Amino acid sequence: MKKLNRIFGPIPSRRLGRSLGISPIPKKVCNYSCIYCQLGRTDQMTNTREEFFSVDEIISELKEYLKETQEFDVISIVGEGEPTLYSKLKELIQEIKKITDKPVAVITNGALMYEKEVRDALYETDIVLPSIDAYNEEIYRKIDRPYGKLNFNKEIDGLIEFSKNFKGEVWLEVMLVKGFNTDKKDIDEFAKLIAEIPHDRVYINTPVRPPAESFAQIADEDEIEYAVNTLNGISIDKLTSGAFFSEIPDNYEAILNIIKRHPMTQFEIESLLKSRNELHIDKIFEKLQNDNNVNNIDYKGIVTYRLK
Repeated sequence: MKKLNRIFGPIPSRRLGRSLGISPIPKKVCNYSCIYCQLGRTDQMTNTREEFFSVDEIISELKEYLKETQEFDVISIVGEGEPTLYSKLKELIQEIKKITDKPVAVITNGALMYEKEVRDALYETDIVLPSIDAYNEEIYRKIDRPYGKLNFNKEIDGLIEFSKNFKGEVWLEVMLVKGFNTDKKDIDEFAKLIAEIPHDRVYINTPVRPPAESFAQIADEDEIEYAVNTLNGISIDKLTSGAFFSEIPDNYEAILNIIKRHPMTQFEIESLLKSRNELHIDKIFEKLQNDNNVNNIDYKGIVTYRLK
């Protein structure tokens, strides 16, 4: 198989199973710079939608991949930033659906839901997973650090309109960041907001991977439990996931391809290497430690690797 630039995985997703990822945007192009982002701070802030890569290029890679295997559960359009910034999103989803029956999901921060073109594109998909990290403008700016004049209420109004008309499933994700949105009064406010948004599921998450900012801390167990009970939610931390996978034959290159979009812990890398019968796991880790293009982050005693 030729080298894949826009396709990666499948990777284990605790919500979606074995998820084949499609990244239609360049690295860290986003309209948020969330304090908890596992990819680090956003270095290409924008709110302008562009055709960063041609639909033909992405579909060509997907066709190449599908010749080899269809051992995955869902195709996720996720990117390494915000995928709705891809201006040809509607066409991309339509073309994906012409060549596979697998469900298509889009994981989004929801920032552009106020734009009709974005809503129209997302109507083409099967599952949309918008994040809701705040219930008012103040917390929104503290956690998500949005681009320019993006407005919380405007985004929520767009999400509500989308959800009312969408024929697929809406899976909301609430990211709880200790001290920012985790008090009982915060969760109660989330409950009022979420009641206005037609949805099928609510997932409760917290920054379990190294965040962009060290002050973005994990919520307490009792805070997560209160959120799960109050929001009728599902704790992502309690879900299980499968193993990482890559079609790239070289083990080191396979790891680099994954951590470009999805950071991996030392245990996830070790599990991947064992599944690929790697005989020199220690040498792989040594190479990762010495690779100037790889960040090695010790977070709560677990080393996580991500591409710079």
